Amino acid sequence: MEPSGIITLTSDFGLGDSYAGALKGAILCVNPRAVLVDINHNIPRGSIADAAMAVLENYAFFPPGTVHLAVVDPGVGSRRRPIAAEGGGYFFVGPDNGVLWPVIDKLQARAVHLTDPRYFRKQISTTFHGRDIFGPVAAWISAGADISSMGPAIADPVRLETEEPFVEGGRLHGRIIRADVFGNLVSNLRRETVLKFIGHGRPHIRVGGLELFHIHRTYSSVPEGTLLALFGSSGLLEVAVNGGSAAQALAPDPPKNIEITIDGPDIGPRVDPRD
Repeated sequence: MEPSGIITLTSDFGLGDSYAGALKGAILCVNPRAVLVDINHNIPRGSIADAAMAVLENYAFFPPGTVHLAVVDPGVGSRRRPIAAEGGGYFFVGPDNGVLWPVIDKLQARAVHLTDPRYFRKQISTTFHGRDIFGPVAAWISAGADISSMGPAIADPVRLETEEPFVEGGRLHGRIIRADVFGNLVSNLRRETVLKFIGHGRPHIRVGGLELFHIHRTYSSVPEGTLLALFGSSGLLEVAVNGGSAAQALAPDPPKNIEITIDGPDIGPRVDPRD
């Protein structure tokens, strides 16, 4: 696979310190021509699941050959493995703590344990493998290095244990997995899962004590300040407020669970599967 020269960056480093900049510097020392794209450096501290979702939701928006680097690494310096993977036309680099598991699983990607120090910085800190291992490895891959030369193949990357949607008692059960920067409450219910469950019925959505009966196409489908449900750009069902924040509207304790039942025939507006 030909690398595109693009490297995306996902981390919990934040932007109030020098860590993200140091990571970029380490990459550019190896490949000064690399194109660096920030996905998100404000992943909640240590949240492997949030970083994994960011990579999973965004990797395919980039050209084939892009290297996706994810560094949320609470176990830095421990015996957890540094790994790289290749699948679906893309490369992935990060700690073997589950952060890459969703894309490895989806793409059936081949993975290797990064053991060859030729691809690392000479001085390796026990607390900053993003700068000293993962960044340089991503840079070498973006410049054409084969991941097979970086270490032995592994067949047991660490799985990320997540709560998957399920149907029980005639209800589709899901979870709110995050609030985005706009305050939209994003669930783990994918468009195809919801539409298959609803069929030609009318959805009855319960989020905490809130009840909604339609899945709208756009935020502006309802009056300003009104709560609504819709599928966001990632294809996940979310609860939002037109012109406001659902997280704030439902504070101080935003709901964690979301469930859908079918109330009968399609007697009102519902999402168009072609949207």
